[in-house]
Amino acid sequence: MGYDLVIFDNDGVLVDSEPLANTILAGYLSELGHPTSYDESLRDYMGGAVHRVHDLVLERTGQRLPEDFDEKLHSRTFEAFARELRPVPGVEEVLGALTAHGIAYCLASSGSHERIRVGHRAAGIDGWFEEEWIFSSQDVGRGKPAPDLFLHAADRMGVEPARCVVVEDSPLGVEAAVAAGMDVYGFTGMMPADRLAGAKACFGEMKDLIRLLGIEE
Repeated sequence: MGYDLVIFDNDGVLVDSEPLANTILAGYLSELGHPTSYDESLRDYMGGAVHRVHDLVLERTGQRLPEDFDEKLHSRTFEAFARELRPVPGVEEVLGALTAHGIAYCLASSGSHERIRVGHRAAGIDGWFEEEWIFSSQDVGRGKPAPDLFLHAADRMGVEPARCVVVEDSPLGVEAAVAAGMDVYGFTGMMPADRLAGAKACFGEMKDLIRLLGIEE
């Protein structure tokens, strides 16, 4: 394989959380008087940290979201995760192949550390990730589409950016990976390939990543 480190996005790539999270976010914003459809939530917020929601609402309406917005959003999201969250089909096969070939991997997510861990436990994939392999936008000053999070992950894992490949499913994430000087494979589980411009290649089934990385038996 031509890379020393595979960096996974989390939501929508490792765990099938985007439909749940964006349904909840759209509903909560609408309750607060900011009508938002599910598709609009995907378009505007998928792949971004929660501060992006605050920033866009303020920019568009001149109004600030309530001080307890994050707390209530996270509570509703975590409750849904506990009931319904599943791993993305094929992801454990991919992680197993990387492990079998001795290839390092980690994750870099716009979500909080708590959200990542809650989701992994609910989906049953928490055993695949050591704590030191998990990086959140909480760890850096700027989240995606800035490159900071991916550069931070590479630095902490001891790998040069040019030797990293990122697996992303959102336009913001692809933009961040490209800005970090990393190759990126776009997973089209939620977004069509034409929304992931900049990706080296796109794929629709997670197990296909094994072939793209060149680690098939």
